[in-house]
Amino acid sequence: MFPNCLKHPSLNYFSFSKCHTMATFTYSLAFFFFFLAAISMASAQLSSTFYDSSCPKALSTIQSAVKAAVNKEARMGASLLRLHFHDCFVNGCDASILLDDTANFTGEQTAGPNVNSIRGLDVIDNIKSQVESVCNQTVSCSDILAVAARDSVVALGGPSWTVLLGRRDARTASLSTANSDIPSPTFDLSNLTSSFSKQGLSVSDMVALAGAHTIGQARCVSFRSRIYNESNIDSSFKTSLQSNCPSSGGDNNTSPLDTNTPTSFDNNYYTNLISQKGLLHSDQQLFNNGSTDSQVNTYSSNSSQFNSDFASAMVKMGNISPLTGSNGEIRINCRKVN
Repeated sequence: MFPNCLKHPSLNYFSFSKCHTMATFTYSLAFFFFFLAAISMASAQLSSTFYDSSCPKALSTIQSAVKAAVNKEARMGASLLRLHFHDCFVNGCDASILLDDTANFTGEQTAGPNVNSIRGLDVIDNIKSQVESVCNQTVSCSDILAVAARDSVVALGGPSWTVLLGRRDARTASLSTANSDIPSPTFDLSNLTSSFSKQGLSVSDMVALAGAHTIGQARCVSFRSRIYNESNIDSSFKTSLQSNCPSSGGDNNTSPLDTNTPTSFDNNYYTNLISQKGLLHSDQQLFNNGSTDSQVNTYSSNSSQFNSDFASAMVKMGNISPLTGSNGEIRINCRKVN
């Protein structure tokens, strides 16, 4: 194209300009398709069949261990799901949340959203040990978190989904990003929307993922302000919570996020919001005469729609900025880099 134009000095200015424009367009188009191919290759590196040959027993091993942990303590299902969520929102789903602090390294476990509240690290250790016994240094800790989150939801009666695999583990972590990017229970709707948007998740994804609060517990310190200072809360619900969460002290006393069925993964979370029984300020913001009210109404009356949307949103969240290929590593011990 353009190089050939230089071979014809008889071309006038307008012909030469046209030739130059066509060449520029051709180069731009080629670059565009190269860019699309690069994106496709990055996406294709995560696959549901990633371990089919290298570790065929990986998924069944994780599933069995999760079932055992949830049978022992139903709340553990919510804890494992939350680990995956808090991991993915900090520089992607790379198991950085699992790295312990050392004398020379500060991880994410002491960040405000995690300190004294993340649970299940020992369960992940146990799962990793079992997986290592069937295939040494093959399955990443980040993939274990993603699969354990799915299996926890299923163990508590929720939907299943196909987990894409092939993530690798980070060699570092970010305390500051954990403090800034994990949504706070005090967030208003606009803050929540911005927080999820930063991760490439839509408002619809956000409302669906919030349904994870149909299981699990929250500490008094995270909802004290709501039950003593807010008016958009059912009075009897507020009184019952105050009995276990005093205006001062008792920070670590817990209450279920869904008082109706705290250990069953269902759509009661949304029914509670309509009744002004959202435990956290951020929960009730999803049904507070705002733009997300209609989606809450839909989920409260259509559990199959919620299950479908939740599963889709979990796949989307699980694909946030994974380390693939030669990036990162496959940790032998999830608590420390190799």
